[in-house]
Amino acid sequence: MTIAAMDDQVPPTDSNTSVEQLKQLVDDFVGERDWHQFHSPKNLAMALAVEAAELMEHFQWIEVADSREVANHPEKLAAAAEEIADVLAYTLAIANSMGVDLSETLHAKMVKNAQKYPADTFQGRHGGK
Repeated sequence: MTIAAMDDQVPPTDSNTSVEQLKQLVDDFVGERDWHQFHSPKNLAMALAVEAAELMEHFQWIEVADSREVANHPEKLAAAAEEIADVLAYTLAIANSMGVDLSETLHAKMVKNAQKYPADTFQGRHGGK
């Protein structure tokens, strides 16, 4: 199925879409355009950084409280959400390119983080010295 044909499908949500399905969605999009040739880990990491910077632009020069209010303004939220989607798309693309199982890797990383930052020691505070 092409990406364009997906408009006829049940709208995807986080609760009815797996990581595997999202990875396949990105892979199909890339494949339909013959872009795999350009999707080296280097290029994808650079593109991911660019998209993360574009997301940061939505919060640049505003106070922390104002950044939390973005979610309450549909137009601002939609703009930030598009950048979040771009960050996710490149994350999925680099995982595809490198054969990374995101569920396994994220789980392992969170276990490592839990050991590094025990909840009873870091409750309510960041990990800085």
